[in-house]
Amino acid sequence: MATIDPYVLKHLSHMQPALYWLDEDPLEPQPNPTLIGDVTTDLCVVGAGYTGLWTALIAKEQNPEREVIIVEQRETGAGASGRNGGFCSYSLTHGFMNGYSRFKDEMAVIERLGRENLDSIEETIKRYGIDCQFEWTGELRIANEEWQIEGLVDEANLRNSFGDNVEVLGQEEIQARVNSPLSKAALWDPDGTALVDPARLVWGLERACLKLGVKIFENTHVEWLERTSDGMIVHTPYGSVYAQKVALATNVFKSLVKRAHKYVVPVYDFQLVTEPLTKEQMKSIGWKGREGLSEAGNQFHYYRLTKDNEILWGGYDAIYNFRGKVRQEYETDAETYAHLAQAFLETFPQLKGIKFTHGWGGAIDTCSRFSPFWGKAYGGRVAYVLGYTGLGVGSTRFGAQVMLDLLDKVDNERTRLKMVRKKPLPFPPEPLKFIFIRITQWSINRADQNQGKRNLWLKLLDALGLGFDS
Repeated sequence: MATIDPYVLKHLSHMQPALYWLDEDPLEPQPNPTLIGDVTTDLCVVGAGYTGLWTALIAKEQNPEREVIIVEQRETGAGASGRNGGFCSYSLTHGFMNGYSRFKDEMAVIERLGRENLDSIEETIKRYGIDCQFEWTGELRIANEEWQIEGLVDEANLRNSFGDNVEVLGQEEIQARVNSPLSKAALWDPDGTALVDPARLVWGLERACLKLGVKIFENTHVEWLERTSDGMIVHTPYGSVYAQKVALATNVFKSLVKRAHKYVVPVYDFQLVTEPLTKEQMKSIGWKGREGLSEAGNQFHYYRLTKDNEILWGGYDAIYNFRGKVRQEYETDAETYAHLAQAFLETFPQLKGIKFTHGWGGAIDTCSRFSPFWGKAYGGRVAYVLGYTGLGVGSTRFGAQVMLDLLDKVDNERTRLKMVRKKPLPFPPEPLKFIFIRITQWSINRADQNQGKRNLWLKLLDALGLGFDS
């Protein structure tokens, strides 16, 4: 472990390696049964995270007579959907600038669809009475270094030319909102982000699906897919699902479509949560607007307040394990927790002495363009969406909607998007993949330490359209 002040480590003495969002929440639903035997349905959804639940819900809303079954290898929301920070963003492209660099001619449409998507999420939450603490807070992206300010100004000007309403705040303005000595400036986006309790959103979507007649089977691992003359068979250990169509919402777990494997790698992201802040501590940091916060560097932290004024603090490290293994033992990392705690105390030195109560990690499905992509297989009877790279709380609904469009052979402005029709560049095979990712991470770290200047390796990736910047 790199040198960490022993005083910093004392802040972790009460931390439990546990997922904050699942800690004794009375709204957690009863488990669903395991699939035993053979069943038949119109649509089988594999995966019960956000993407899978949105797929099932939208499918039933579009056609209440359509029979829909979800099969989930663990429990509903056990993956990234229950482990994220709860930032529900309008962006469908992991940020405007990432999308603009890849889909410049489509960004006006993508921006509008993203806003409509976020509005639809809020409408769904209200319609089904989902208690997920949805609150429009907006987001502040904070420049902690002088070199980051120019990028914020350029982004603000460009986004406003597309009809957004963002502004750059100076040092006094940002520190008046959230008091950190590191802050130099910030990009303020007042209506592009809402905060939610991610687990409660999962559970609410689950209840809405069940209410509409969706059948959910948990602890049911899908082993393989088989095409028949008029449908698909989804094989599981104790049974099978015969379906006309299959939607794969497997996120970071290995896709059942082999050719999709080369486009996605899993990286682990970690978070800490503090004990509730006292009134005096809250006064010392301000933060009366409860905005979602993130940093403007290539590697960045994100942070927010919970309903009880705890601070969730995460990000920066993105850990890739050789051969892209996804295992439960990777969901905790003592060294990363120590670095997160140290960065937290550098950002809020007035909170020295506060205790961290929870720490956990989760895998993110990353692709080379940092935004979702879609595909079809088995003659169009199977569709998939992968590669969200974070910000999936909001964009998964759009991902699900497009997946249904593809399965139903719908021609609309969503399916005509280049973003939907084109795949990202694939990653190389191992061990080149591991070397590629490590060199890229090292280069990004060097760029952050060198006024944002990108070395030859990052410039090459930019030229190839990879543009790794987070």
